[in-house]
Amino acid sequence: MRIAQISPLWERVPPFRYGGIELVVQLLTDELVRRGHEVTLFASGDSITKAKLHSVHDKAIRLDPTVKEPLVYEQMMLADVYQKAHHFDIIHSHVGASALGYASFVKTPSVHTMHGVFTRDNEKIFRHFSWQPFISISEAQREPRLGLNYIHTVYNGIDTSAYKFQPEPTQPAYIAFVGRFSPEKGPVEAIKVARAAGLPLKMAGKIDVVDREYYQQEVEPLIDGEQVQYLGEVSHEDKVKLLGGATVTLFPITWREPFGLVMIESMATGTPVIGMGLGAVPEVIAHGKTGFVCHSLEKMIEVIPEAMKLDRQTCREYVVSRFSVKSMTDEYERAYNMVLK
Repeated sequence: MRIAQISPLWERVPPFRYGGIELVVQLLTDELVRRGHEVTLFASGDSITKAKLHSVHDKAIRLDPTVKEPLVYEQMMLADVYQKAHHFDIIHSHVGASALGYASFVKTPSVHTMHGVFTRDNEKIFRHFSWQPFISISEAQREPRLGLNYIHTVYNGIDTSAYKFQPEPTQPAYIAFVGRFSPEKGPVEAIKVARAAGLPLKMAGKIDVVDREYYQQEVEPLIDGEQVQYLGEVSHEDKVKLLGGATVTLFPITWREPFGLVMIESMATGTPVIGMGLGAVPEVIAHGKTGFVCHSLEKMIEVIPEAMKLDRQTCREYVVSRFSVKSMTDEYERAYNMVLK
């Protein structure tokens, strides 16, 4: 197949550090190339890919302080994609609502993976283009009330070989939290759980501009550098080491997370996950086997001793069998064929 992949321009493919969508796009794109497909990736110019790269800007928008209107570049990219639509058998968009209007004006079919959530505003355009083919990244992400043409659910996958399995956690024991420092990800909640459990907490992740005030007012005063440590926005290697060395990873989200890549990253290293039972968490964690799905902070605190006893090899094998690049790409190929038949 001749496939176009459209990635957000905000981060490079693959991301320098944090960027779940861009990591998924990189893994999918490279695996499709390995399988013999002719793939063109539309992304920032500093992206690294086995596919043919097309770009309208030479670097990730987040890293370019001269860019004041990011949407201009996104529109330029989408115009570039759809002007070339006749060169492709299928166009795969990862940029949400932005591509819907363009896709409706060409004969080449587009499929849209929904990586985000619906809002009061964007659901209007999704309703308007509800007939286009959509892929959800979890069953929980779907909104039946919108009447969208969902053709498949494809769980995100990771390259499990890039996550070293650690059969035993590091001593002395600690809990890990990895994610954006935003209210939705629950960093304050993670600190509360760790303190109540009497265990050190090591935290890593980026602080977006929109979340800086929240971090300074709500999170930073709770970080003492001893029991609660903030390690910054770490590299992939340091993230793997952090997750693998933890006795448990916390995922105390406060919103309906459509997937949550850090959960499978943690389990791939052998570390079980305790997550709040919102969004896709019950679909990602095998309750009682690779972690626990809870519905209160009190329950998260209560199950920590049980989570520490879970078999780490089981956590690893669960991710390899269910959330690998192979599994993800198999399902995307199936989705493409559904659209093209």
